[in-house]
Amino acid sequence: MAEPVVTRAHGGGGREMRELIRDVFLAGLGDAGGGGSDDAARVEVPAGRLAVTTDSFVVQPWRFPGGNLGDLAVCGTVNDLAMVGARPLYLTAGFVLPEGFPLRDLEEIVARMASRARQAGVRIVAGDTKVVPFGDPVVNTAGIGALPEAPVLSGSAARPGDAVVLTGDVGRHGIAVLSRREGIGFEAEIESDVAPLNGLVSALLASGVEVHVLRDPTRGGVAGALNEIASASCVEIVIDEARVPVAPAVRTACDLLGYDPLEVANEGCALAFVAGTDAQRALEALRAHPLGRRAAVVGEVREGPARVLARTVLGGTRLVDEPAGELLPRIC
Repeated sequence: MAEPVVTRAHGGGGREMRELIRDVFLAGLGDAGGGGSDDAARVEVPAGRLAVTTDSFVVQPWRFPGGNLGDLAVCGTVNDLAMVGARPLYLTAGFVLPEGFPLRDLEEIVARMASRARQAGVRIVAGDTKVVPFGDPVVNTAGIGALPEAPVLSGSAARPGDAVVLTGDVGRHGIAVLSRREGIGFEAEIESDVAPLNGLVSALLASGVEVHVLRDPTRGGVAGALNEIASASCVEIVIDEARVPVAPAVRTACDLLGYDPLEVANEGCALAFVAGTDAQRALEALRAHPLGRRAAVVGEVREGPARVLARTVLGGTRLVDEPAGELLPRIC
């Protein structure tokens, strides 16, 4: 008996599509919006300001060490909300599926989405499905979160005197995806760091630390995120390469493949720019959370031209440029 797969009828609006919604999406994700087959979910939102974001996710291979496309789709949007200080409330999910994609693989993606949503305390309340003739599965997620009155976090808010804090080690997601895609084996398997960061951010903000900027260094890695912040805030950022946490296996892989760990993508760590006098308190708050045990102060903000410099392990200084081109296979 042939394995059940996605067909064009699953996107046609008829019986097959209703069965897909019932048997895969509602069975896996539940009916958090309470609308069943209605055209829109009904949700309650708190008074005050909201943060809204959307992103589309596609990765080759869709299943990688440490997660799959469903993990990225939920964590990526939850983290975008968390980086502006918002408390994630609701997500929507739009699926663009290639004809012939196995239904059991789709169920695996949906199961990971449900698990990550529970971990993040967010509800997936609405969705959509389209079927296309070929290609990779794509999941678009949009998110709504509640914003507190303060602090106002922005990539343009870095100030001279700020300490630059990394909440975890870098490079694991990009190397994990690359190793599976290219069939490259390392002495120890490297797993993606994909995770929802809203709990970690809440712990940092609740500590009373003066936070100015939060940014998750996904595509473009730490180098890309720091250059964006330096440009938006018109400041010079100086990091100490020896302080940047990199797992030994990731460093070995980067050395072998010729990659700079600062340019490799991450999906489970963040950069936090905090008042310099609060750096130690920030570390204590982050390290008390399971996702922040490897947090480290890696640099500082100075007055100067909008650029990023790195003190090297040999005692010199180099310019950390913004990554350009397609440095790695698609990783989110």
